[in-house]
Amino acid sequence: MNVLKRPLVTEKYTAMNEVGKYAFEVEKKANKVEIKKAVEKLYGVTVTSVATMRSIGKTKTKYTKSGAVTGRTSLIKKAIVTLKEGEMIDFYSGI
Repeated sequence: MNVLKRPLVTEKYTAMNEVGKYAFEVEKKANKVEIKKAVEKLYGVTVTSVATMRSIGKTKTKYTKSGAVTGRTSLIKKAIVTLKEGEMIDFYSGI
């Protein structure tokens, strides 16, 4: 099982990168220890702390010819990873 799904690169999380915090979308059943080990192994950095949160999916409504169709987007789990002072992750190195 791959714990990390993708890094979250938004305006808010990019601003947090300057203070050594990085955000990832992770598996729903992953715990903090698994997330820490996965980040350290994949990026070769030292993780000092991990904060997790579950983001509940939003309700969406689409209006069609046959009427309104209501559904919900899927739940995701996010992890905010704090690195050791002076270390950083470069997401754009492979571009």
